[in-house]
This record gives sequence, C-alpha cells and structure tokens, in this order.
Amino acid sequence: MDFTPTEEQAAAADLAARIFGDHSTHERLAAAGTGSDAGLWKELCAAGLVGAVADTGLLGLVLLLEEQGRTTAQVPFAASCVYGLLAVTAHGSPEQRERLLPGIADGTVVVAGAISGAGTLSASPPASSSLSTSGKLTGVLPAVPWLRDATHVLVADDRRRLWLVRTAEAAVSEPVELTAPWSAGRLTLDGAPGEALGSAGAYDDVLATARTAFAGLQAGVCAGSLARAVEHTNTREQFGQPLAARQGVQLRAADAHMDTEAIRVTAYEAAWRRDEGLPYATHALTAAWWASEAGRRVVHTGQHLHGGAGADLAHPVHRHFLWGRQLDAYLGCGGELLQELGELIAKGEVGT
Repeated sequence: MDFTPTEEQAAAADLAARIFGDHSTHERLAAAGTGSDAGLWKELCAAGLVGAVADTGLLGLVLLLEEQGRTTAQVPFAASCVYGLLAVTAHGSPEQRERLLPGIADGTVVVAGAISGAGTLSASPPASSSLSTSGKLTGVLPAVPWLRDATHVLVADDRRRLWLVRTAEAAVSEPVELTAPWSAGRLTLDGAPGEALGSAGAYDDVLATARTAFAGLQAGVCAGSLARAVEHTNTREQFGQPLAARQGVQLRAADAHMDTEAIRVTAYEAAWRRDEGLPYATHALTAAWWASEAGRRVVHTGQHLHGGAGADLAHPVHRHFLWGRQLDAYLGCGGELLQELGELIAKGEVGT
C-alpha cells in the first residue's frame, strides 16, 4: 500500500483547502442555514475540483472531502461526486457518460443519492430484466441529503439495481430536518421514469464507494473539531494555566487524535484499493465502522473540551458535532456495519 498522494492529488487537495478555508467562514455558514452555498459551489466547479475526481480517483476524492469536513462547508460535493461523477464514470453507458459527465463537472447537474437505509422502491419492468434501460419507480425515500440542490437522484430498487431519476419528474419532494444543517428532502415516486445505471453488480460498488468517501468526510469533520479543541484548550486558562496543561485534557485529546487517524487510514486504504482495481468492499465497511464509532467519540470530545461553550448551538465546534452525528447515522450505525462485516467473515468473503 502507498497512500502518498500523487502531484495531481496533492495539488487538488491544496486548492480545495484554500477555497474551503476562504469561503466557509463561521458567519457565512450561519447565514446559509440548512441551504447550500451557491457561491462556493460555483467556485469549486469553476476551479475544476469536481471534474478532477475523474482523474484523481477515490483516494483523491477522500483527500478533497477531508478539506470539506474540516470546514463543514455547505455544498453537495460528496454526494454529486460519489453518486454522480464516479458512479456514471464506472457504470454508465457511453451515451450516459457523454450526456451527464460534463454537467456534473461544471455543477449544472447535481446528483443526490439514496441507495441504502430506510425506504423501498419497486421498478417496472422488473429490475431482473437485463435488457431494460428505463423503468417506472414507485416508493418513498424519507430523507435524501441535498435533495433541494439535486437535478437527479441515484436510487436503488428492491432488487438492488440502480436508477437515475430526474427530480423534476418525481411526484412529491418536501423538506425534512436532519441532525446536521444539511438540506434534505422526502422523495415520493409514483411511477416516476428512471434510467438504469449499470448492471446489478453496480450497487455494491457504489455503496462501497459511498462508505469510503463519507468516511473521508468524517475524518475531516473530526480533524476540524479536534483542531478547534486544541486551540481552545491552549488559550483558555484556569488557575493560571492553560487547560491543555492538564493531563486529563491531554489524554482525551490524544484519544481523539488516534480515533481520527484510524478513520483516515482505513478510508485511505479502501480508496487506494478501489483505485488499484483490488477488492475493497470489506475495507469500505471497516472505514465506515471507524467513521461511525470513532467519529461519534471525537465530535463529543471536541464539544466537551470546549466546556459550556461547546453546548452553544451557535458555536463553530457545535457544527462539527452535528455533522459528526449525522454522518454516523448516514453511514449506518456501528452495530449494523459490524454485523454485516461479521457475516462476510463467516461466509469467507473477506477481501472479495
């Protein structure tokens, strides 16, 4: 394994860090509320960072999402790259790639995703038909992140086949409130037209890609939370000493650092394996488990080390707390992920 970024990956990550850092100020984030920052999204697309993912791969995307997570930037970057650019690149037909990829890269096409979790869709004609390239989708998806911004939604039917649905052709879309300040919506489909994306095996690849990418995002959220906690405990004094001088604070911060590194390295490994064409489904599960379990611990630590200020809903560190808890729920709780991984181990499918 070699997690050293290529020149292209490093350059993209540096550029992303500058753009996210310049635009995602606390004041600007507060003003955005649960909506996305249209100006930031336009800047990211104009800089070529969405389109660059096609060349830098999943590991490159993980590096970019770390920078987004550090600032909790309000843009559908992860969703559109995972469910749009990477999914269409890997599993779309030549016609779909030619039609969709330019718009995804320049931000005029935004793809949200709802391929796991609650909600069941049925497709007609049946998804088992290998010849069907279009169908009618019926069902309800209770909470789709970034649905308000999306032009398309990637969904999975009850037979685990992927479909792209235009949000303009959905029956009903209404906003829902999440733990984190992301825009989200309830999507009701009543015979909505959808176009098939890839074969039945595409579902497993996109799900593993999503788990890996959102684990990378969680690594950034945790790193940002911990950085704020370190700054606070080094400047806040009690009894003539910085809080950081106390052994209990040091130990708590050290545990959070180790958890953050565990999330990062497992996400890097899963992403690297996908880019190298190696089996990575169980590695993606491992990264998602660390992101769920350790991510929750880290954002709690970041808030606790701020004392009473961390409980202030308007404090910047509280955004990291909310993002971390929402990503924990979005990835699937740790127990569910561990059970799925255990079942694969019991079947002898580890590494396949």
